[in-house]
Order: sequence, then structure tokens, then C-alpha cells
Amino acid sequence: MALHPKQRHNQRETFQSMFEQTFKNIDDILHKDSGCTSELDYTEQSSWLLFLKYLDALEHDKASEAELEGRVYSFILDEAFRWEAWAAPKNAAGKLDHNAALTGDDLRDFVNQKLFPYLGGFKQRASGPNTIEYKIGEIFGEIKNKIQSGYNLRDVIELVDELRFRSQTEKHELSHLYEAKIKNMGNAGRNGGEYYTPRPLIRAMIKVIDPKIGERIYDGACGSAGFLCEAFDYLSPKATKADDLKTLQTKTFYGKEKKSLAYVIAIMNMILHGIEAPNVIHANTLAENIADIQEKDRYDVILANPPFGGKERKEVQQNFPIKTGETAFLFLQHFIKSLKAGGRAAIVIKNTFLSNTDNASTSIRKLLLESCDLHTVLDCPGGAFQGAGVKTVILFFEKGKPTRKIWFYKLNPGRNLGKTYPLNDDDLADFVEQQKKRADTSKSWSVDVETLDLSTYELSATSPNDAEEVSMRTPLEILEEISTLDAESAEALAAIREFV
Repeated sequence: MALHPKQRHNQRETFQSMFEQTFKNIDDILHKDSGCTSELDYTEQSSWLLFLKYLDALEHDKASEAELEGRVYSFILDEAFRWEAWAAPKNAAGKLDHNAALTGDDLRDFVNQKLFPYLGGFKQRASGPNTIEYKIGEIFGEIKNKIQSGYNLRDVIELVDELRFRSQTEKHELSHLYEAKIKNMGNAGRNGGEYYTPRPLIRAMIKVIDPKIGERIYDGACGSAGFLCEAFDYLSPKATKADDLKTLQTKTFYGKEKKSLAYVIAIMNMILHGIEAPNVIHANTLAENIADIQEKDRYDVILANPPFGGKERKEVQQNFPIKTGETAFLFLQHFIKSLKAGGRAAIVIKNTFLSNTDNASTSIRKLLLESCDLHTVLDCPGGAFQGAGVKTVILFFEKGKPTRKIWFYKLNPGRNLGKTYPLNDDDLADFVEQQKKRADTSKSWSVDVETLDLSTYELSATSPNDAEEVSMRTPLEILEEISTLDAESAEALAAIREFV
């Protein structure tokens, strides 16, 4: 019998509070363990355990399906390495069998010396990179168990064992909590932006690009796979046929991620959102020479927030026609080359890209404007990316025709953004709506490419509305402001002299 909407809501709330408490209890245990020192460690360690618990639920579901159809299911994992054998053996009453369950040094040694080497070996044994077997090998070949105490590990396993992956509601709530963990990682330190792009910003980018079922969607710097997960959530309600669901599962979402931890988190995040065997490859996207990209390697849609500020080595720069140490500028060349003709992209990049006068910046702007229609630039306010410390813009473009006119929109939420007041969906609603018409408003304006300085292709996101505001001030007002600033400077100097 179908649940009443109120019952479904209550069920979701029950799952949410139960899962939330479990996640908190896991973090509390890991906080006490000498091997786990940060929010990044907590997420990594809970991720591999969540993955194995998920795999156990997936195997049982497939075995039940096979039994109903009169088939024999062939388990992926050998019996000794299945969750119910080493992690949570049960007695006849379905409770944890403490006599059979490993703990202490025995548990830690089994995990480190037997379980991880066995799981890591799947990469060599898998039939191909898009299989769940390959993902198992990739994950467990990249990370290691950092939980030093076998007793802490036992406590965490028992908490993870309480989590359920059987219903869509359970997976949905788990995915929300996992996203919250990723967000906390993003706020945890200097490399936060690596893992977390604000979800309201991603959702606005996807609404503007409007991907369709059957299109291939790519993120070559996928981090925690936020863009791919949100694109899946956007397209899932539109999948009305069995073929549509299969297309979304296997032939729609593609990603690459260089860093081991981010790769593991991306896989887990996509699985929790409902993609069983994510097409995410653990690789350095920039190590590929873009001259080798063929038509079969191209995508209909690219959504990305590539890392910026990094300094790429000379041998990596050799893979690109426009040489630069700036990571984001190399990624932008990769994305332009990886788009099909008529393909659409939305890329986050630091705002200095629009105005830098160095040769690489000028050349890449020229490439973008001549090979693509850069139709929209969203100018994001400071604080949109927590912990990133730089201002960003989002470039929306379509490949295959040159740019004639660029529509700029200056996002102004009317408050200082930060951890307490982050960006939300309502902040971006006007941009998404106005972008359909690309009309000039108090927050938006258009620039004809023919008016640009073709020696620099400079594209500064300077609003003419701001300029009007400045030009309307009288000379007297400007002199009064100068006088006030001079007075403030004099006061400051006087205060400094007192200390000298």
C-alpha cells in the first residue's frame, strides 16, 4: 500500500534524524582515534566503510532478483570478504554475533593485511573500467585504513551496519548527509574549494544549460562529483522509460579526478545519488595531450569548477597549444577541445581571467570568443565560495560559432556571504529567469564583441549601471569624499606617531 504524503514526510524525517545521529557518532569515534586527524580523514574513512556496506546491500538485492527469476547470482566478493562474514556476522536472531565478529588487533590486521589487498586486486581482474569491480579495485588501491585502533574500528563498523540502503528514501537521506559531510570538508581547511562548489550555484548552471537525456555530460575536474550528482537529480524526473533510466545509469555522466581522496568521495557520492557504477576515472586530465582528443571523446555538455592557482609543470604545459602554468587556463583549453560542435558548457573561473593582460590570458580569451559563443557571464560576489578567497565568474558558452554579444549579470544577494549566510537557490532565481531573455536590467548588461579591444580581448565585468552611479556625483561631492579620506588618513597617521 502506498504511503500517504504525510507518512512519507514523517518517514524521511525519521531516517534523517537516525542517520544524522549515526554520522555524528562515527565522527566522535574517529575524532578519538590517533590515525584520524581532520574532517578529511573522517569522511575518507567513513566512505570506504559506507561503500562496502552499500556493496553488500547491492549484492543482496541482485541475489534476491535472481532467485525470483530462477537464476543463480554470482557474488562479486568471495564469501570471507563479504560484509556479513568479517564486519557484521549475525546469529540466528539476526543480531551481531560477538563470538564470530573480529575486533581489536585481529580486526585491524585482517582489514590491513587481507581485506584491502584482496579488494585492491579487483582492478587487474575487472573486465573494464566501467564495471563495479574496477571501481572496487580503484578505490581500495588508492586509500588505506587509517583507523589505528581495532576497537574503534569495531565501534564504527557497528554504526555503519545500522545504516540501510534498500529504499530510495534511505539512499536519498544518506546522500543529503554525505553532501553535508563534503561541505564540512570544504569548510575544514585551505583546500576546501577543491571538494565543494555551492550546490545552489551548480543547480543554476544546470538550469541554464538544460541538459537532455541522451546527451553525454562531463566534468574533467570533478572533485566530489557535485556537478554530475546535481545533473543526475535534474534529469532523473524526466526519465519516464526503462531505456531512459539505463541511459542515465551507464551512458550519461563522465568524470575525471586526479586526487585519490576526492576520487573516492566522488564515487561514493554518485552511488548514494543512485548511479551504481559511476563513469569516473582516477586520472590527471591535464596529462592528456589535447591534440589527441577525437570526435568520439567529445561531450554534449561540460559542467566544471576546475582548480585555479596551481602551477603546472612544463611537461604538462606541453600538452596544450597555449602554454601557461595556471591550471584553470589549461582546463579551459581542454574543455573547449572536448566539446562537440553545438555542445554547451558552464565553467567556473576566477574573475581575473576576463582582464589579465598576459599572453596566455589574451590568447585563451581570443580562442574562446572565436571558436565559441560566449553568450553569458555570471559575475559572482565575494564569499560565494567559502574559504576560496577569490572572486569568480561563470562562463556559459556554446561551441561552433563565434561570439557576437555577451550578456553579463552581476549577482548581488544583498548581504555578505559566508558560512552563516551562504548562497541559496533564491539568490540565483532572478539570474536564471533573466538569462532566458538576456535583457538589460539594473543587474545585467550586454557587450558587443565588435566594441572590444582586439589587441587584448579584455572582458572586464564592469557594469555600466555602476559607471552611471559614479558619473552622477557632482564635483563638490567628489571633493568632499577626498577631504573625508584625507582626514581619516591624518587621524591614522597621528595614532601611529603616538606609538613611535
